[in-house]
Amino acid sequence: MGELTIELLAPGAADDAALVERLTALVNEVYAASEAGLWNDGASRTSAAEIARFVRAGEIAVARSEGRTIGCARIQRWDDSTGEFGMLAADPDHRGGGVGRALVDFAEQHSRDEGRTTMRLELLVPRTWTHPAKAFLAQWYERRGYRVVRRGTIDEDHPHLAPLLATPCDFLIWHKPL
Repeated sequence: MGELTIELLAPGAADDAALVERLTALVNEVYAASEAGLWNDGASRTSAAEIARFVRAGEIAVARSEGRTIGCARIQRWDDSTGEFGMLAADPDHRGGGVGRALVDFAEQHSRDEGRTTMRLELLVPRTWTHPAKAFLAQWYERRGYRVVRRGTIDEDHPHLAPLLATPCDFLIWHKPL
């Protein structure tokens, strides 16, 4: 992997259909593996329309190496003191190379720069079994200073997604002081 750069996409990048499709495919590929068994067959994490909407809102950061998009994250304002990142995805061919870490670092710094004092993230975990990818992420977030502040169900925050679940899940809200 060459030099890694991270940037927040300009709203006009939403009109770049190839980029939007690349981001959509990347997020869906990563989440299909990291959330295997959690969702009913045919469910996907996002759509091109949703990604384009987030880009237009100035909420998508991308990681690039040698001109190729190899990762992304959604960064948004949760409230006056809290930033949030989600939809964190690193190309499987570059996993373990620091792409995810660099995206989270960028999201945290972006939120600090906007005056936020807390960073928030959401993690969906199966209630009755251990998903290896979710266990890895929970440990990774803990090492980065995140702590669970609330445990609930997905229908509390995202009721439209609840019918798509294939197994009972808990919805964990994590915070980290910035």
